[in-house]
Amino acid sequence: MSKQESHALNWDDLKYFLAVARTGTLRGGADSITVNHTTLTRRIAVMEERVGSRLFDRSKSGLVLTQVGEDLLPHAERVEQEMTAASRVIVGRDTQPTGTVYVTLLHGLAMTSLMEDFTAFAERYPDITLNLNFTNDVRDLTRREADVSLRVATDVTDDVVGRKLVQMSRAAYCSRQYAERVRDNQGEGLHFIGWHEPEEALTARWLSDSHYPKATLKHRVSELVPLITLAASGLGMAYLACNLGDRHPDLIRAPFQKPLPYRSIWLLLHRDLRNTARVRLFVDFLAERVTARRNEFWVSGTAPL
Repeated sequence: MSKQESHALNWDDLKYFLAVARTGTLRGGADSITVNHTTLTRRIAVMEERVGSRLFDRSKSGLVLTQVGEDLLPHAERVEQEMTAASRVIVGRDTQPTGTVYVTLLHGLAMTSLMEDFTAFAERYPDITLNLNFTNDVRDLTRREADVSLRVATDVTDDVVGRKLVQMSRAAYCSRQYAERVRDNQGEGLHFIGWHEPEEALTARWLSDSHYPKATLKHRVSELVPLITLAASGLGMAYLACNLGDRHPDLIRAPFQKPLPYRSIWLLLHRDLRNTARVRLFVDFLAERVTARRNEFWVSGTAPL
């Protein structure tokens, strides 16, 4: 092997390098690209041997780039962009309705009728596999982290095709027993379950603008599932999208209110995948199903934005 060949890098080298550079740890880098921690450590060591220099130094906060690593980073990112662009072009030429559609969506959407839509799609197109990634992190469609993304109120970049499926309404929900305590007094003496508001706060802007401005913000949660479960158990009222709250058997809309306008569900995909058969079929199928059930999301009588 010549000296020039011993210093040559390939795309796999750069993929491992970028994973560690972005996460700051070997463990985080391995998880981000779904490889074994030992494998990634070995590949980084081989890469450093090839370039004849360390690429990372250890610090109290994790791994940081050396000067050589910093010089390499923009080149590695450009190679990644070219490789993902080539991948999109190749995938975009696929005209057969077979293969896998990678979908990313919020955890909360798992409790909606969208799950029934996915089932119906799989029954109609048995040769297409759905890979559903439920996460609250925004996946980068331009890097092919997903083929399709279902988001709630998001910006659309130049390289992403967006379709607003439906605007949602929201309302305060509670248990039937708790609803008996609700009076036409703007919520005086009642409690709401909130999100990440400061512990000392007894109210919030969303509560002041609601139909119950005299209610207090007493309890807090960090996730949607416990918010719904606690409201159903009678801990207090919770604001939920109507297509979520209306489906729960132990929740009802709290009295003396009208549903309020809420955010929209967007269906996004990279523009290079618009003509991919399996992606196109999935997008069109889902859009048709959801828009046909518009009243499930947008409650009649809600004033538009």
